[in-house]
Amino acid sequence: MPRPRRRRRIRKRTDIELFKPAGIPRRELETVDIGHDEVEAIRLKDYEGKSQKEAADEMDVSQPTFSRLLKEARKKVAEAVSQGRALVVEGGHYRIEDE
Repeated sequence: MPRPRRRRRIRKRTDIELFKPAGIPRRELETVDIGHDEVEAIRLKDYEGKSQKEAADEMDVSQPTFSRLLKEARKKVAEAVSQGRALVVEGGHYRIEDE
């Protein structure tokens, strides 16, 4: 039996639910799903410029787990941008940080 997954800590869920190419109706687009925890990983590393260790500590995960999470998130964003797909932000394995 596998070990239970640890919930990743995020500061808050984004209010953004969808990014899509302009001028194409959503119903005509394929989608790529990205979790709130993956968005948080991108925010911490790429937007705030934190080291992987700092970002991993903030999300309450190990550095290797953070690295895998970030790699998957970046791959999904790259797929959506390069293939003209809608990026849908939903789900993920997370808990919201208590203020």
